[in-house]
Amino acid sequence: MSFAHPLGLVAALLAAAALAWLYRSLERRQQAQALLYSNVAFALGAMRPARWPAAALFAAFVLAVTALLGALAGPRFTARVPAKDGTIVICIDTSGSMRATDLAPSREAAAKSAASAFIDAVPEGTRVGLVSFSSNANVVAAPAADLDGVRAALDRIPPADGATAIGDALNLAAAQMPATGRRVIVLLTDGVNNRGADPVEASQAIGQKGIAIYTVGVGTAGSGDLIPGTGELADLDEDALRSIAANANGAYAQAGDASALSGTFRNIALETVWEKKRVDGTVPFALGGGLLLLATLLVGFGLGRFP
Repeated sequence: MSFAHPLGLVAALLAAAALAWLYRSLERRQQAQALLYSNVAFALGAMRPARWPAAALFAAFVLAVTALLGALAGPRFTARVPAKDGTIVICIDTSGSMRATDLAPSREAAAKSAASAFIDAVPEGTRVGLVSFSSNANVVAAPAADLDGVRAALDRIPPADGATAIGDALNLAAAQMPATGRRVIVLLTDGVNNRGADPVEASQAIGQKGIAIYTVGVGTAGSGDLIPGTGELADLDEDALRSIAANANGAYAQAGDASALSGTFRNIALETVWEKKRVDGTVPFALGGGLLLLATLLVGFGLGRFP
């Protein structure tokens, strides 16, 4: 939180402190006068039960006044708000290596679960699309603001089989993007590009269009796991994924288990389709302080004492 007028905040705090001192001084004077004309033991016993309500009223009163005066300082908050014109295309690897089971129950199932977590994390109004790729790249769902429809499209992702055409997937995802707005490609893969366009070159061209690419590596490099049904290693080209992300103003993340993968996707959603903006807190401060002050006064009258 910051303040447009810091000196106003200092003045508000000094005024609140002065008010608190004055209030306590008057209260002590009243208590001293009451003791002069009362039975001391009786007066002390009568005042003790009221100490906590009085302290609570006093604290609420000072807080209310501080909030009201603090509103004059122009408080500003940093809040996450939905990015306008956000379009995301998730590219999901469906090559044969996604059948590997180092991510329970399989890389394939974990990828769909992570995509679902991503969709759950984006704000309403964000356009989300799906591209699957193995030997070829295919549009499973064109970018749309109907998030329920995109969730349903996850069931249409083809089963894992074939080679890995990362570059083709990136080019196809970029072709689905509008000309303007916040545009992001989220690439999820567990393999090494071995078919179609070069993904590093593709990412350079995509980055020049103002489209960001976030890459997520599934599994671990050098795990020694074999692609089910083959004698090939289920490997991960982390260097290429880092280069792809760097070329398009994105970031690379690696997930070694299903839970981490879903968490990574949620974090990407927060980074890409939610923006941090300064929000004026003057009205909430003034309204909150006014309501608290009114409540304090009403309670004080009800208890037969002024705050």
